Amino acid sequence: MSLFIRVVAAAGLAVNSYLHFSVAGDYDANTATISQGTVFRIEAGVAALAAVLILLTAHRAAAAFALLVSIGSLAAVLLYRYVDLGALGPLPNMYEPTWYTEKTLSAIAEAVAALAAALALVRRRARPAVTAGAQGRHAG
Repeated sequence: MSLFIRVVAAAGLAVNSYLHFSVAGDYDANTATISQGTVFRIEAGVAALAAVLILLTAHRAAAAFALLVSIGSLAAVLLYRYVDLGALGPLPNMYEPTWYTEKTLSAIAEAVAALAAALALVRRRARPAVTAGAQGRHAG
């Protein structure tokens, strides 16, 4: 898997993590069993972990984890932007029908990370074909 693709995925996840950490305090008052700020801090930590893993290893599991984290985060921001679900179990009502700079940048970063992680997951290194001549000949 290409180092460039892994760096792009990690960068998107890092931006996502930073933005969620930076606005988490603004959402601490929106609470049910846990606050929206706590949800944002958990998202930020998981995104940071995914960024580190995809940078440190070219393993498909790291790419799959990065893909799941980025798609999950993008799905959540889009869902809560357009659908008022109300509180769900321990989660507060996180419906917010507006776009602002951090939210927009986060969605873009999540989309970029998802695309790069998907590419990293499906991209395989081209292996040279082994020919009969390359395998050597047995003396008979």
